[in-house]
Amino acid sequence: MKIEIPKTCPSCDSLLELVNSQLFCRNNLCPAQSAKKVEAYTKKMKIKGFGPKTIEKLGIVSIPQLYTTPKQYFIDTVGEKVGEKLFIEIEDSKNTTLDVFLAALSIPLIGNTAAKKISQVVSSLGEINEKSLQEAGIGEKARYNLLNWLATEFIDEGYKDMPVNLAVIETPVIEQHKGSVCITGKLNDFKNRTNAAKYLESLGYTVTSGVTQKTSFLVDEEGKPSSKKKKAEQLGILIVTIKQLEEI
Repeated sequence: MKIEIPKTCPSCDSLLELVNSQLFCRNNLCPAQSAKKVEAYTKKMKIKGFGPKTIEKLGIVSIPQLYTTPKQYFIDTVGEKVGEKLFIEIEDSKNTTLDVFLAALSIPLIGNTAAKKISQVVSSLGEINEKSLQEAGIGEKARYNLLNWLATEFIDEGYKDMPVNLAVIETPVIEQHKGSVCITGKLNDFKNRTNAAKYLESLGYTVTSGVTQKTSFLVDEEGKPSSKKKKAEQLGILIVTIKQLEEI
């Protein structure tokens, strides 16, 4: 039986693009994509109560619409008790941090790790540009996706007017340190050791310049012989990558 490849999106009827045996709908306003973006946003922002059925019932088709929908509409659609809770959840989400907000927007290749790197270099969306993204160690494709989003969807689809305050809640100071870390060699996801050190410190690690008996981990992503690596091996210090430290 011959299976005919669909040519249009079943949700918005836009032409589909075939890439590496996968079909993609490139319509940013596709209802199916929009609903998933709203769902992903509420999960990342920890806005409770917005499951797929609730989003469909409310008819919310974009992230900015969460903040423009009046309280009475929620009450009329899902009842007074649930409607009140949903509205309060949205109100509470207006104060957040830049890294959480960026990671919640479903911008391709801009996930938790990339968002955290960016937030170590800039303090607002207005400071994001090619230079600051390169300084944060963001790859070419990810840079293009984010800058393109800022130049198009951010302005055209209402994100610019979202009442989200990215400066109210600052990144908390972690008092309980997870251990001492030393870095050697080139890094996979950071342009330089300074940016990597800032990121590791934000996770609660103490970063040092040399390997001693008090060192907990040696970050070595290049894998080449070095004096630091040799000393770490002699002292029985764990040799890890930054991704492994994120999981600890």
